[in-house]
Amino acid sequence: MENKEDIHKRLSLLLEKLNAGEKQKELEVFTQKTLDPLFWKQEDARETMKKIALLRQEIEDAQMMELLWEEKNMEELEKLLTRYEVLLFFSGPHDKGNVILSIHAGQGGVEAMDWTSMLARMYTRFSEAKKWTVREVDRVAGEEAGIKSIIFHIEGAYAYGYLKGEAGVHRLVRQSPFNAKALRQTSFALVEVLPFIPESTIAIHPDELEWEFFRSGGHGGQNVNKVSTAVRLRHKPSGIVVVCQKERHQEQNRENALHILRAKLWQMKEEHKQKEVASFKKVKIASWGLQIRSYVLHPYKLVKDLRTNWEEHDAESVLDGHLDGLIESYLKKKPLD
Repeated sequence: MENKEDIHKRLSLLLEKLNAGEKQKELEVFTQKTLDPLFWKQEDARETMKKIALLRQEIEDAQMMELLWEEKNMEELEKLLTRYEVLLFFSGPHDKGNVILSIHAGQGGVEAMDWTSMLARMYTRFSEAKKWTVREVDRVAGEEAGIKSIIFHIEGAYAYGYLKGEAGVHRLVRQSPFNAKALRQTSFALVEVLPFIPESTIAIHPDELEWEFFRSGGHGGQNVNKVSTAVRLRHKPSGIVVVCQKERHQEQNRENALHILRAKLWQMKEEHKQKEVASFKKVKIASWGLQIRSYVLHPYKLVKDLRTNWEEHDAESVLDGHLDGLIESYLKKKPLD
């Protein structure tokens, strides 16, 4: 445990950054909005309630830190400080919000599809530990095993802030479970991480959209085979195509497709900004050339972040969703060029 002087410095800095007084003013503004009789008919009602809950939690935690200091409970205070210091790295406009996370199998055939399913499980476990809501909105199964691609909507406080650094290529090295000789095999999967963009942020005109409806396959019972519930959406100006077929109702798949399209249009804008302003440092957009992490299960066990050199030797624990060390190393340390 640190000495009292160091803990007090950390406390003072954190309380200054949290600025509970300013947050109290924000809370009052949002709370006032809920008094409107038409509040629940507004599109952003749910998001407003989430913001109110988050502000209340931050204000209460700031008060708790001060109380723990007065009570000289350094052990509990240090735990709370450590948890909140990570949040100070979330300064982006979308960091507090929800996320659209996609995983796509790369080189490696059935091995890569199995690797994609392992990553899907890893991120689901990590999200559940954070008490976030995970909703699968699309899945393309592999022919023999695993998953070709999968898309999740993950809802929870700071979900995008935590997961944005996961965007990129993830490499797996292991003995192949699909080969009788158990040969060493290398597989790749691409993780895309996009913020959940509000409708008011990215305007999409109906005449820019081309919709196609078709019968879905896979889970969902007889309904998916008899009714054209699946959607394929093409945004004519950008050429972006989004397919959603997981939900049983066409309207839900349409809504999911629009959310994903909006996020991809945001991504295009961010890429354009990065090209225009060389010094503009933002979230790195996932691409096949960007390998961010290596997971080795044979001949030794090691998970290594190639941007920060952070290493975890308990590879099974990482694949079970214990990603905090790797994620925090990315947040706290400037990634290597």
